[in-house]
Amino acid sequence: MVQKAYMIGSGVGNLAAGVYLIRDGGWNGDQITMYGLNTHGANDGAPVANYLDEYGVPPLGNTQGFLAEGGRMLNEETFENLWDVLREVPSLDNPGQSVTDDILNFDHAHPTHDVARLMDKVNGIRNKGDKKDYNHMQFNNRDRYLLSKLMLLPESKEAELNDVSIAQWFKSSPHMFTTNFWYMWQTTFAFKKESAAMELRRYMNRMILEFSRINTLAGVTRTPYNQYESIILPMRKYLSDRGIHFVTNYKITAFDFKDTPLRDEIIVTGLNYENIKTKETGKIPVNPDDFVFDTNGAITDSASIGDFDTPIKENMEYAPSAQLWKQATQHFYNLGHPDKFFNDRKQSEWMSFTITAKNHYLLNQIARITQQQPGNALNTWVDSNNLLSIVIHHQPHFHAQKENETVSWGYAMYPRRRGDYVQKPFIEMTGKEILQELLGHLAEVDDARDNIRNHTAEIMDSIINVIPVYMPYASALFNRRAVGDRPKVVPKHSRNLAFISQFAEMPFDMVFTEQYSFRCAQVATYHFLGIPDTELTPVHHYEKDPKVLARATKTMFR
Repeated sequence: MVQKAYMIGSGVGNLAAGVYLIRDGGWNGDQITMYGLNTHGANDGAPVANYLDEYGVPPLGNTQGFLAEGGRMLNEETFENLWDVLREVPSLDNPGQSVTDDILNFDHAHPTHDVARLMDKVNGIRNKGDKKDYNHMQFNNRDRYLLSKLMLLPESKEAELNDVSIAQWFKSSPHMFTTNFWYMWQTTFAFKKESAAMELRRYMNRMILEFSRINTLAGVTRTPYNQYESIILPMRKYLSDRGIHFVTNYKITAFDFKDTPLRDEIIVTGLNYENIKTKETGKIPVNPDDFVFDTNGAITDSASIGDFDTPIKENMEYAPSAQLWKQATQHFYNLGHPDKFFNDRKQSEWMSFTITAKNHYLLNQIARITQQQPGNALNTWVDSNNLLSIVIHHQPHFHAQKENETVSWGYAMYPRRRGDYVQKPFIEMTGKEILQELLGHLAEVDDARDNIRNHTAEIMDSIINVIPVYMPYASALFNRRAVGDRPKVVPKHSRNLAFISQFAEMPFDMVFTEQYSFRCAQVATYHFLGIPDTELTPVHHYEKDPKVLARATKTMFR
């Protein structure tokens, strides 16, 4: 009987698992089936109307422009699995190159150097050479002590951080949350004070190389276009060309498990599904020797979308991907606790927005104010009530952009707080009001005689659309947790079920990165294929590199 793999979700983790099965397991593509409801992802340049059909949100008056729910920054030095897999995948834009070549060649030709990382009303850009200069971390000795103590806690004692928030860890030094370090770290990686100290510890170790250059984001590796078009589409084509089946209309609703004598062996025998188009239900039989890879949680689940004149309407649905995980936990006690991540929106929610303009006027104004060209900028207003940030991509960001169109993206970490210039909670703002809020902040740091506020009408006339997106689980992977709240990639006694997501448990590595998903994929496939762990892609341990630690120590006292 031909062995098969069933993959629930078609994000980068399962795509990578498909590559590993084919490349390192010698599988044929037609042995693999992927079930993913999202047919084109968050960033492929498809019309906004297509996304509305997928997300099931009410009709909007304006479906023009582009939609980018979010984006993650890559890292050349620490994304070892990602670069290894993408070397196998041909570029769609540059024949003869791999996707790894494509990205690194672009990044080396367009290196990131942010000179306006932090801004506030009084100082404008915080690079004026005074005590507010964001080259300075602004730690006091208590901050340094607690941060060092956290980082040096051995992995074997990680349970000491069970359910401890970052705020609790630094409760004896609230000064930490007024430092340039915290503003930069929080908005670069999407932490909140309510987030898990456990995850901050992992980041401080895994990303210690970036600690000394976080002020310029020089360690950020960017893709030529958005990551969906630059990474996922090439991976999908690679897999499709090798015969992998992509099923886009089946929602997997429940696992069937074999009833074993001690009820501790995890053996999937069937996948229950609903056809989202016909509402037909059925069951896919799974043999004991087949593999099942589940994306047990997605941070874009239950998103809500608005437009230029329409605010979002909050989707209260429990994350569908986590619902399937939750169903599995009803059968077995060692599969974690999904409610820790998907039942407390205050810890995890934030909002993003995408601005599409029909000319370069707004982009040029932002470049003038921030003193940098598109492709370098992640700008955060540290004194904004919502902790507002914007990202100005290298243009074009989508293949489908017209010559004069520009696309920029931003986010607010605290969507239930009122705006500084629009007097309503951010979550209630239309796209137009979000743009007005952004223009208010830009005007406050614009010291030109001809202030940007003088050109509000011209800017508004240039806008095609501003699309707000509310994501209740955007930072759910950082929620306070305890050891055991995330299931292992391959749970104990599992014969054919693995979890590949940001909510599966691996030692050392850090969530909210593509690297984590790619690593999960390798751990799962190698386990099932019988390839020893010694063959896993080596990862760097810069936290043990004396030179890196010396630079970090110097930065800590800067």
